[in-house]
Amino acid sequence: MDPTQQKALNALESFILLSKSATSPRSAADLVNQATSAPNTYVFAELLQTPNIASLKTASPEHASYHALLEIFAWGIWADYSCMGPSVPFLKLCSPINSTSSTATPNLPPLSPAQSHKLRQLTLLSLSTSPSELTYTSLLNSLSLPTVRAVEDLVISTIYSGLLTAKLNTQTQRVDVSSVSPLRDLRPGSIPTLASTLGAWEARCTSVLDELENQIREVKQKALERRKRELRDEQAVQGLVADAKKNSGFKLADEKPKAGPGKRAAGQVIESTLGGDGNDEMDLDDGGPGKSRMAKRGGGNGGMKKVFKF
Repeated sequence: MDPTQQKALNALESFILLSKSATSPRSAADLVNQATSAPNTYVFAELLQTPNIASLKTASPEHASYHALLEIFAWGIWADYSCMGPSVPFLKLCSPINSTSSTATPNLPPLSPAQSHKLRQLTLLSLSTSPSELTYTSLLNSLSLPTVRAVEDLVISTIYSGLLTAKLNTQTQRVDVSSVSPLRDLRPGSIPTLASTLGAWEARCTSVLDELENQIREVKQKALERRKRELRDEQAVQGLVADAKKNSGFKLADEKPKAGPGKRAAGQVIESTLGGDGNDEMDLDDGGPGKSRMAKRGGGNGGMKKVFKF
């Protein structure tokens, strides 16, 4: 349960207990005044159902008006009181509570400042369901407030009371409401309309969900087809590369050349022996100035060797 609603129910509990001892119409009417003036009391359906308060409806017109007043606090709005009240400026657009109370009690008891403030707060909660009613101009008329500043003060006090979450948009001159506490009681006979509204909302939600599921399926199908195309392209490229290697005769860079027969590997030591084992070496012998002699000497221990490395 919403914390604000639980707090309101707890605040009403003491008045429900007091209603058992309010056996006379006068005491019951006084209890209605106390309940509607007390802080934190925003729900009144349970109090309306108590026997002594319910009996006010069939009492004298003086006391029956308190029953009608409690009904307005339970599920009515400021315009309901304006249409029936004695001292509040009359508004052309009224939403009657029901035929019995509106005809039997043409006038209602005057409101105290605390009652007027609370009824305007409750009216703001009801108007929050219709964004078109939340402009400053509309609220000035609906709540019978004299200035824009008064509208803003009412909205701010309602926010700080935890009744709604909203922002004042001074640029567009409207109230942007994001959430409302469940504090309004249901008007008698409103269940079928509420059920119809919820049914239409459910149908819209189902339609939106079906559309989202269709879009998700389309996205998945397109992603699967794209992946298949990528795999086909990758396989085709690999096939072309394999054919190119087979037909071109070129070796890939990572293949090491193999040394054939009769070839020496790089870095192999080539040794030339001078004067030994049938290998001819050239020996320069200085025989004096201007003389030179080339001789072939046989191998021996005194032979010289030259080693070449590549």
